[in-house]
Amino acid sequence: MEIEVFMCRSDNYGVLICDPATGTVASIDAPEAPAIETALARRGWKLDMILVTHRHFDHIEGIAPLVAKYGAKVIAPVRAKAEVPDADRYVDEGDVVEVGALKADVWFTPGHCADHICYHFAREKAIFVADVLFVMGCGRILDSTADKLYDAIRRIAALPDDTTIYCGHEYTLSNAKFCAHVEPGNTAIAARLKAVEAARAEGRFTVPTTLAEEKATNVFVRAKDLAEFAARREAKNNF
Repeated sequence: MEIEVFMCRSDNYGVLICDPATGTVASIDAPEAPAIETALARRGWKLDMILVTHRHFDHIEGIAPLVAKYGAKVIAPVRAKAEVPDADRYVDEGDVVEVGALKADVWFTPGHCADHICYHFAREKAIFVADVLFVMGCGRILDSTADKLYDAIRRIAALPDDTTIYCGHEYTLSNAKFCAHVEPGNTAIAARLKAVEAARAEGRFTVPTTLAEEKATNVFVRAKDLAEFAARREAKNNF
C-alpha cells in the first residue's frame, strides 16, 4: 500500500492510498477537491474511489467535483445516505471494501457521530479512523454517546501495537497539552509533547501515529474505564 498524506482546508488531513499491484487509488474522505487533485497530480495518480467515513461537511465537500472530474466510485456509511445521496455503495459493519487487491474491513464506530465508520486494512496493519481517534486525543461526542465512543476506541486499542493509525485532523498540539495536564507525571507524554511542539513549529505532520504510541501517551486510550473516559472527554471540551 502506497500512502500520500497532505493537508486540506485549515486542519483536515487528506489521505490517498494506492494499490501498487493494480494502480487503483482511493481517497479517504474528500475534505476539499483542489488539495486532493494537487496530491493526485504530484503522484501521477488518477482517483478511482472515495471511501467516506462519516457525513460531516469537512469530510464530504469535495465528493461532487472529484466524481465529476475522475468518475470515482463513492463508498459511504449506510447511515449517511441523506448527506451522501449518490454513493455507488453503502456499507456497514462486517462489509469488505476492495481497493484493487487491498482489502479493508468496515467497522461501525459511532461515538463522534451516529454514522461513523472506519476502514481497517488488516494485512497492511493500517486503520483509517477519521474523527474517532486523534493523535493523543479523540473526537468530540456530537449526536452519539460517550459509551459508544469509548467502545470504538477500545476496539481500535485491541489491534496489534504496530498498527498504523491515520486520523482526520491536525489537533495534536492541543491534545498533547491536555494529556500532559491530565497525567503530569507521565514522562512519555512529556517527551512527546516536546516532540510535537518541535514538529509543528517546523510545519511537520503528526499523522500517522501507531497504536503503541497512543497506548503510551493518549489519555483517552489510557482511561481505565468508561467513567474516567467520559470525565476526560468532558474536561477536554473545556480545556
